[in-house]
Amino acid sequence: MIKLFSLKEEKAKEAAAGSSTAKVAPGLIRMQKDMSELTLDHGCKLAFPNGKEDLMNFELTIKATDGIYRNGKFVFKVTVPSAYPHDPPKVQCLTTIYHPNIDMEGAVCLNILREDWKPVLTIQSVIMGLQFLILEPNPDDPLNKEAALHMTKAALLFPRGGLSGRCAAPPRFLHREVARCM
Repeated sequence: MIKLFSLKEEKAKEAAAGSSTAKVAPGLIRMQKDMSELTLDHGCKLAFPNGKEDLMNFELTIKATDGIYRNGKFVFKVTVPSAYPHDPPKVQCLTTIYHPNIDMEGAVCLNILREDWKPVLTIQSVIMGLQFLILEPNPDDPLNKEAALHMTKAALLFPRGGLSGRCAAPPRFLHREVARCM
């Protein structure tokens, strides 16, 4: 019992003296683990604009090799909150793209970044979700309703392989064709 009190006193003295080491946030520990286990597919690159020490903020570049956006290069800004993995990362598309699930301000509509987020999901899951979103846009859960309408009503006219990551609006003929389909 005496040992317990002396141990408590020692810890109190250390805390008062400030000699204890700084506590690492649990989110950062999880990010270190996620990054150590991360395997990037061909066409994906990570960049750390604030230096490699800041794992909580990075940019992901996806080069589409197939699908509607083939040959496009898309950059996403990923901000991981300190409450990670309990809160999902925030993702913004920095490349202007005409996409049903990405609005013109770069907000991304991906279910695992919203209601389907679970703490067991990792950064690898987020990257794979973004890759799939570029490969197979989902017009049934749109953020950009105009692009979703073009994709569903004029599916044959929606440019295949012609959007290179710089397309901010659909070609003019699509407006006429979609209006005709309605």
